[in-house]
Amino acid sequence: MEAVRFDDLELMPQIQRAVKEMGFEEASAIQAKAIPVVMSGKDMIGQAQTGTGKTASFGIPLLQKVDPKNKHLQAIVLCPTRELAIQVADEIRRLAKFMHGVKILPIYGGQDIVKQIRSLKAGTQIVIGTPGRVMDHMRRKTVKLNDVKMMVLDEADEMLNMGFREDIEFVLSGIPEERQIVMFSATMPRPIMDIARKYQKDAEVVKVVRKQLTVPKIEQYYYEVRPKNKSEVLSRLLDVYDPKLSVVFCNTKKNVDTLVEDLKGRGYFAEGLHGDMKQQQRDRVMSRFRNGKTDILVATDVAARGIDVDDVEAVFNYDIPQDDEYYVHRIGRTGRAGRTGMAFNFVVGKEVYKLRDIQRYCKTKIIAKKIPSAADVADTKAEKVFKNLDEIIQERDLSKMIDMIEQRVNESDFTSVDLAAALLYQIIGEETKPQEKQSYDFENTGAKDEGMVRLFINIGKKQNIRPGDILGAIAGETGMPGKLIGAIDMFEKFTFVEVPVEYAKQVIETMKNSKIKGKVIDIEPASGK
Repeated sequence: MEAVRFDDLELMPQIQRAVKEMGFEEASAIQAKAIPVVMSGKDMIGQAQTGTGKTASFGIPLLQKVDPKNKHLQAIVLCPTRELAIQVADEIRRLAKFMHGVKILPIYGGQDIVKQIRSLKAGTQIVIGTPGRVMDHMRRKTVKLNDVKMMVLDEADEMLNMGFREDIEFVLSGIPEERQIVMFSATMPRPIMDIARKYQKDAEVVKVVRKQLTVPKIEQYYYEVRPKNKSEVLSRLLDVYDPKLSVVFCNTKKNVDTLVEDLKGRGYFAEGLHGDMKQQQRDRVMSRFRNGKTDILVATDVAARGIDVDDVEAVFNYDIPQDDEYYVHRIGRTGRAGRTGMAFNFVVGKEVYKLRDIQRYCKTKIIAKKIPSAADVADTKAEKVFKNLDEIIQERDLSKMIDMIEQRVNESDFTSVDLAAALLYQIIGEETKPQEKQSYDFENTGAKDEGMVRLFINIGKKQNIRPGDILGAIAGETGMPGKLIGAIDMFEKFTFVEVPVEYAKQVIETMKNSKIKGKVIDIEPASGK
């Protein structure tokens, strides 16, 4: 199927603007097929796996149909779990960012029903909920279905597997006769088809047939990173592996532009490629990349379709792709013409689960790797310098240079080894300096509880800092569960916080010079009384 850009779909300007701000240019396969069908008003059954961009497939047409001036409920999306309901609500909110007056409410079990009732009474046009909780509100008459125009069953097969068939049918039987019903399901078991026959009218079936991975000569790795460390990790990998040509993939145009500026600032020959660029600009960038004048091409998926270069040695997924199929397209840019290639994936937090889906889909193995340290990078650089020196010694006449060094040695207190070391330092920089291992005294910090260490932080109440800010910053930056953090004692200009002794060093080294509410902090073991 030919690529479809969101610009080609007849979307209202507010949604088009939101899609652009989210950085997406090209519709995924299911979006390209499903959005026109759902926008036409037909009932539809969409067969697609998780991770194909299903939410926008029904979220965009749903928003097109909602009347912001009508404060009554107009659309319901049923999801199997509270997590998916929250995720779907968040994505539809982002798509509705510029549609003033549209309210989206996730409702699910385990959440205070009184708050849900209050929000529903205040006026909500779109409800994203689990079947049981939606049914509960229907029975309480806190959800009125008179104005519902559209109903979506997301991951319908999963809802049936969880025993929600009766709940789903209860909700379906309560919505008006004149309505649109859209179902998305990874599989099409008989119960799904039974529901379709009973409640849908001449439903159109939309399927996405997925391609298989055909690039076995590619070594694939992943690194668990923090968002703010991505560019540093990329730089280290570029220095350690030193690929001749590299393609770095980002999900948004904004990320492309930001990363290109960062790489240029670090001294790399990098250029960006995305849909906002004119064809002439894109051709110029590609020409420089093919000729080797640009070593690193940073691109979005839609722009990368024109990359047909055999010498690409490495692909970096700076952002994990939104669709598993995009992963295949991306890494297929390397390992061409019988060569081997490398693919590096940067994973943030829960994206590791998305990577597992990609592995299952591709029937491949993506190996976890440790991020190279600054010392690893320095060693690699030194190795390359020595290799070049070996070639120079063997191939060049160095007699004039030898005379100059001997003269310098005779005129100073330096040895020839001192001069060689200084030249190596000048080429490689300070990264060769051995990092001193910092040791901390955690014995007498005055902690109240056994097994804890009391740390001093140089900000307090005067900077409008609250205990929650300290707890959130430490837990967020270090990944340590917040419940392990002990007493937080705040004073005007400083704060004491207790953490388990086994986490103390990690907290200090991770938090040093980081910011809390825009204030750069210093953190160290407290002095005990």
